[in-house]
Amino acid sequence: MTTQAGPTILLVEDDEDTREALRRDLAGRGFRVESASDGRTALQRWETRRPDLVLLDLGLPDMDGARVLRRVRREAATPVVILSARGEEATKIAALEAGADDYVTKPFAVGELHARLRAVLRRAARPLAGADDGTLRAGPLVLDNVAHEVRVEATRVDLTPREFEILRVLLAHQGQLVTRGRLLRAVWGEAYQDEHHYLHVHVSQLRRRLAEADPAGRLRGLFVAEPGVGYRVRGPELDADEDATPA
Repeated sequence: MTTQAGPTILLVEDDEDTREALRRDLAGRGFRVESASDGRTALQRWETRRPDLVLLDLGLPDMDGARVLRRVRREAATPVVILSARGEEATKIAALEAGADDYVTKPFAVGELHARLRAVLRRAARPLAGADDGTLRAGPLVLDNVAHEVRVEATRVDLTPREFEILRVLLAHQGQLVTRGRLLRAVWGEAYQDEHHYLHVHVSQLRRRLAEADPAGRLRGLFVAEPGVGYRVRGPELDADEDATPA
């Protein structure tokens, strides 16, 4: 029998069958599980338990789950993963911009959900994806912040300043979905946060340059795009991710 010795998850889900099935599954995988069926109970559990992660449905009977997200985010950096039937781009973007760490749409594959939860918990335990020497890595790809250069093993990749910054932001949040607005603000500034075509062009160019330096194709599929929402650099925990599509 699996003992519940792992991280504590606050599961906020109003559908009883879904909530119980998830509770049993997560407990069987070693998580401690606190559950709530509405926003008020969720906030009470949050205050008393201070879980390691919140798995949050948006469609709650007494309040929108976004209110729970905002309350948690005001007080702590506790990871929040949205689990919702609302699949509209605007809803996903709003939740991610409000501080959600990831967004899983119902219906979902259980294996994918566990991969997302593991990835988020690993990032929370290791918030900086780089090494002490200022490098960021993804397999054979190395970005050196100090030397301001990118290599695929021994092969140097010549990037424009914009391409370098896009890659740096994505590698620093490896495995995490970064919204288009967040990337645009980080690389171009606030005035460009709605210029999504800029990002598509530069990510396409960046992907081509990396492919040219990687004839063996080891970085194929490194960039993953969720259409209309944003991009992520695929982490080792996300190999089973079925939601997103290659950029």
